[in-house]
Amino acid sequence: MDAVDRVERVDTAGAVDTVDTADAAAETSEAEQHEDQRSGADLLVREGDIAGDYLEQLLDLLDYDGDIDLDVEASRAIVSIEGGEDLDKLVGTRGAVLEALQELTRLAVQQETGTRSRLMLDIAGWRAGRREELRDLGRATAERVLSSGERVRLQPMTPFERKVVHDAVASVKGVHSESEGEDPKRRVVVFLDS
Repeated sequence: MDAVDRVERVDTAGAVDTVDTADAAAETSEAEQHEDQRSGADLLVREGDIAGDYLEQLLDLLDYDGDIDLDVEASRAIVSIEGGEDLDKLVGTRGAVLEALQELTRLAVQQETGTRSRLMLDIAGWRAGRREELRDLGRATAERVLSSGERVRLQPMTPFERKVVHDAVASVKGVHSESEGEDPKRRVVVFLDS
C-alpha cells in the first residue's frame, strides 16, 4: 500500500480537515492560476487607465476634443479616441502619427507599470477602417495568386498591417504568406502552396 502524504487544513471557521498533499497542491495551483488570470486582467485594465490619462493630457495640451474609450480584447488593452474635428491630424499620413502616439503611450504605460505594454490605440476609427481595407487586400491578393500561380509582393507595411494581411491570406485555401525585408520596408509576399 502506498503511503500518502497528508496535511491538516484549517478553514475560516476553525474546522480542521485532513487532505492529501497532492489534492492540496492541485487546489493551490488552481487558485494561483485564477489569481494570475485575474491579475493579468487587472493589469490590462490598469494599462488602459494609465493610457487614457496620458492621452487625455495630450488632448488637453493640444486643445483637441475627443472621447476616450477603454476596453480589453484578446489579452490586450484597447484605447480608442473618438469625436473631435482635429483627430485626423493625430492619425497622420497612412497612420504614421497614430503609430508614433501608440509607441509613446506604450512607453508611458511601461514607465508606470514596469511591464512592456501591447496596448492598441485607435483614433477616429482609422485603425478599424484600415483593418477592413487590409482584409480585402489580403483576400483579393490570395485569389489573384490562386488564379495566376504567380507570387505577389505587397507594398511595405507596419507590423499591424502585415498581421491583418497574413490573417486574411490564411483564410484562403491553396496559398500562404510570409514577410520579407527589414522595417520600415518589410512587406508581405503571397505564394501558391506547393
